[in-house]
Amino acid sequence: MARPPASGSVIVPDWHESAEGKEYLACILRKNRRRVFGLLERPVLPPAVAIDTASYKIFVSGKSGVGKTALVAKLSGLEVPVVHHETIGTTAPIPWGCWEAGARDGGGNMPSMELAQSIQTTVVFWPAKLQVSDRVIMFRFEFWDCGESALKKFDHMLPACKEKTDAFLFLFSFTDRASFEDLPGQLTRVAGEAPGVVRMVIGSKFDQYMHTDVPERDITAFRQAWELPLLRVKSVPGRRLADGRTLDGRAGLADVAHVLNSLAEQLWHQDQVAAGLLPNPPEDTPS
Repeated sequence: MARPPASGSVIVPDWHESAEGKEYLACILRKNRRRVFGLLERPVLPPAVAIDTASYKIFVSGKSGVGKTALVAKLSGLEVPVVHHETIGTTAPIPWGCWEAGARDGGGNMPSMELAQSIQTTVVFWPAKLQVSDRVIMFRFEFWDCGESALKKFDHMLPACKEKTDAFLFLFSFTDRASFEDLPGQLTRVAGEAPGVVRMVIGSKFDQYMHTDVPERDITAFRQAWELPLLRVKSVPGRRLADGRTLDGRAGLADVAHVLNSLAEQLWHQDQVAAGLLPNPPEDTPS
């Protein structure tokens, strides 16, 4: 894949806080609450501000308990789960290839509806402005989150999640040293045979810095070795509106804007390289 662009070189970083940006953000909010979109839904914009949509599939990878589901919840404006439960989703269809002869789980059994119930898909829309052209693009991110036990039980689950994926998000927890040490293996196992796919690393539970098992020197060494974007996110519950119960949609967007902007930046840049509109520098091999 192409070397990641410098932060802020493709997407205007704070555009969402401008008057123009807030006008576009209004289409993904309703009375200061985040709107939830299904797989076939999209924001409605006035004709005067109609823009193009760029859609991407993103697979969220990481050990059980690192906060994959919590991250997707924060990005989509939903409540962050307080207690960890293995992901059981119901919105992803069973890939056609899983029904072909020979597609079986580790025990030799054909897949059932349990396969579909092990993948959770979530759609997040995010408007962003390009630096060079001042053009506004509506990014549509389709996050795929799969329980670790399902990945182990069904041999074909990981290939299904990786199929036509545009980006991999690799998660580790600052409070779980083993999840950080597992990153190189994940990068090789999940994205090793996927050239041209964006790879990003996110450290969760950064708010629990008093209990961190991953010191800053190790983060610096990882960045130097892999040259991948590495972001930090907090796992605290989102801010509330005046009623004390409803999540504040605008405040929630501000908390995750750096993640959504970084995703948009990496994916748009990769598309430009793939289309031959930007040079593709040689990829460095981690030492």
